[in-house]
Amino acid sequence: MIFGLSEWGGVPVVSVGVPSYSNHRYPVEVISHCVWLYFRFPLSFREVEEVMMERGVIVSYETIRRWCLKFGQAYANSLRRRRPQPGDKWHLDEVFVKINGVQKYLWRAVDQGGNVLDILVQNRRDKAAARRFFRRLLTTTATVPRVIVTDKLRSYGAAHREVMPSVEHRSHKGLNNRAENSHQPTRQRERAMKGFRSPGGAQRFLSAFTGISPHFRPGRHLMTAGRHRFEMTIRFTIWNQITSTTGLPATA
Repeated sequence: MIFGLSEWGGVPVVSVGVPSYSNHRYPVEVISHCVWLYFRFPLSFREVEEVMMERGVIVSYETIRRWCLKFGQAYANSLRRRRPQPGDKWHLDEVFVKINGVQKYLWRAVDQGGNVLDILVQNRRDKAAARRFFRRLLTTTATVPRVIVTDKLRSYGAAHREVMPSVEHRSHKGLNNRAENSHQPTRQRERAMKGFRSPGGAQRFLSAFTGISPHFRPGRHLMTAGRHRFEMTIRFTIWNQITSTTGLPATA
């Protein structure tokens, strides 16, 4: 088997909340690498299969799909647990998303650092939908923000007064670019997948995707090349720890 990632020597490896790999025919390194490829890059399961075939690993796209379903969310949850506490300023936004030809709404919240706090696929964008998203956010983060920033959608104001009236609410479209920009990787992936097939499938994929993909996007444009390499080394080390691997052997 031939792989393209180097081993991070001397780093302690721990397992945090990852499902068991027992009864899997392939080694942990292959499973975690396939999951990484699928959620990090706009690749289909068949394309991941082809990449692995070029590296000497014969695995079917259906097996890769099952791995992503089983381990993707667990990996994302482990990465989220390692993040610092969210900031006290939250940006919320919702966008249209077509699922099997039917218009749905993708709700998203990020903090002032651009870290995705949560996403939720819903049928509507009314007061009840906004209230549901607010309550989910408070439960997921276990914190209360100092201020929330939204666009002019009135549903936000109505839900805010009911769920978190003590939190400052700023409603201004020009202040919410951070949340709007956070939709871009999802839009890119949606195009590559030619749309989502079901609301549940979209929710499952995006929940794992928003936990894994940003981990490998440290803001390259804000760093020198050396700083970026150092940051990525740390992030791959964390990935190896939460997937219970020691990294893939260097290419022969």
